[in-house]
Amino acid sequence: MIIRSEKGQGLAEYALILALIAIAAVLALLFLSGAITSILSLIGKSL
Repeated sequence: MIIRSEKGQGLAEYALILALIAIAAVLALLFLSGAITSILSLIGKSL
């Protein structure tokens, strides 16, 4: 009887999810960088 460990598989799934979240965060920052810059600039001017 062969017993297979699923620890490696679970770890790989967590790594894949983390990679997808990181890619989504980078893409969001790239697309929203102009809006973020203008908001921070407005805040800086009002201070």
